[in-house]
Amino acid sequence: MQLDMERGDLLLVDKPVGWTSFDVVNKLRGALRSVLGRRIKVGHAGTLDPLASGLLVIGFGARTKDLPLLTGQDKVYTGTLRLGQTTPSYDAESPVQDEKPWEHVGLADIEAVLGQFRGELMQRPPSFSAKRFEGERAYFLARDGAKVDLPPVPVRIDRLLITGMEGPHVHFEVACSKGTYIRSLAHDLGQALGTGAYLSALRRHRSGELDLAHARTPQQWSIWFDEWAKAHPRS
Repeated sequence: MQLDMERGDLLLVDKPVGWTSFDVVNKLRGALRSVLGRRIKVGHAGTLDPLASGLLVIGFGARTKDLPLLTGQDKVYTGTLRLGQTTPSYDAESPVQDEKPWEHVGLADIEAVLGQFRGELMQRPPSFSAKRFEGERAYFLARDGAKVDLPPVPVRIDRLLITGMEGPHVHFEVACSKGTYIRSLAHDLGQALGTGAYLSALRRHRSGELDLAHARTPQQWSIWFDEWAKAHPRS
């Protein structure tokens, strides 16, 4: 693999569950500074929540200027939603706040409502999001118990497929436009089914033409940088 280490390049990272996007940036910034012997600008395109995994595009050096364009690319995810329960954050980051029966719901029932969530639609972002509400980040207000009612925004869902169901756990694949909250999609699907639901797992596979198949974990990138440094000793 060839990277332009002096000018800058893009790194495709397989972000682990539990890491924030900034954790990845900080890890790779430190690794780059160590091998190059100088500070270098590092950023990411398209934040992934801590409980999500998969493709995170990191840019360093001159390539950081390309990150806003890359953030705007369409995305592909796989994920799992949990029927019969809801959480304030629409995912497993916050505790369950409500429970309803889900046993009567089958794959045919889910397929019957999917059409509502394909194509162009208006989607309300989660209260626990980085969107600004009355001048503050929404998640700060939501965590303090304030009522946050973010306005719906236009999004586009090109593909939404159910790939399996195990008890209350429904597995899916979705291809969507930038700005689509998969947490909101899981929540809204649960509302349409009358059972409630939250997002229990999420993995990003593609961002534009960039594919997870070509990504490395942060640890694998650190090893790659170490090997590069050995092959290119500083004078």
